[in-house]
Amino acid sequence: MTPAHWKEVRTILLEGIATGNTTFDRKAPEWEDWDGSHLPRCRLVALNDGRVIAWAAIAPISPRPVYAGVGEVEIVVASAARAQGVGRVLLSHLVDTSEAAGIWMLQSTVFPENEAALKLLAEVGFREVGRRERIGKHFSRWRDVILLERRSRRVGTSLPRGRRQ
Repeated sequence: MTPAHWKEVRTILLEGIATGNTTFDRKAPEWEDWDGSHLPRCRLVALNDGRVIAWAAIAPISPRPVYAGVGEVEIVVASAARAQGVGRVLLSHLVDTSEAAGIWMLQSTVFPENEAALKLLAEVGFREVGRRERIGKHFSRWRDVILLERRSRRVGTSLPRGRRQ
């Protein structure tokens, strides 16, 4: 993903916001804000005839060094491209990209009503670790989210020298 993709990425994000089941956000950020809050090496777009039809990115979960290998996944597929496998391919590439960048754990929070996202995340190895009840108000109603995670099988799996299981 480059700044040149932002207009189309933002449009897809706005489509997701309009569904009411993609994010707690009520509006899309400007490029500068979004750019400053996402890992530069972990931003992907899916193109069809040169147009963005889906995007995925990772945001760090904390500025603390101990959490440098943990990221929050965002993925949004344009309404016209849903249920065609684009999300699965894009998310699989994002997992590979994240591992190449040293990310050892990915997490995602999903509204329980977003069954397509829950299914997609499960297909690429995410597992449900819990439900956060009434975590935030969204359009005047309390919403739950499902917390999912995917731990790398390649990054951060070795024990420190001298330690054995």
